Formats: sequence, C-alpha cells, structure tokens
Amino acid sequence: MSRVCELTTKAVMTGNNVSHANNRTRRRFLPNLCQVTLMSDVLGEKFRLRVAASTLRSVEHRGGLDAYLAKAKTAELSQRARLIKRRIAQKQTEAA
Repeated sequence: MSRVCELTTKAVMTGNNVSHANNRTRRRFLPNLCQVTLMSDVLGEKFRLRVAASTLRSVEHRGGLDAYLAKAKTAELSQRARLIKRRIAQKQTEAA
C-alpha cells in the first residue's frame, strides 16, 4: 500500500538530516496518514479512506466530505475518491 493521501495526493518527501558538523544524510518525510471513515450526506453511505491528518482538518473546515469533493480538483484525487465524487454529483443532479 502506497503512502499517499487519497484526497490530496500528499505523499512521501525526501530531504536531508543535517548534523551539527553539517554532515548530510538522506531521509524521508512520511505523511501522517490515518485510516478514517467519512460519511457522505448526499449518498447516505460511509467510506473508509486513507487520509492525511491535515486533510481531515480541511474536510471539516469545508463542511464534510461532499463539500470537500465538490471543490477538489479531479486530477488530485485517487480513483476511489473520483468515483465517490462522480456518484455524489449524479445524485445531486437527480435530486434537482
């Protein structure tokens, strides 16, 4: 399983550990991924996603999973998130 957020595509970054003597060794910065269950109000379903902790704050700030996916760029989402976004959009157009 890759270490990538399913909603923001935040992934592993690389950099250097720098010692007091200015010796540089390569290191990896891992995203803080959490396995969470998010509820879609429109679909009335729960979705289990692997999301970064910072993304969770963004989802709550925008008002839930539906609002977050509506505003998110499709290219940045994972395949599962794109499918959820498409289903939410279809359901909203049917209701209107």
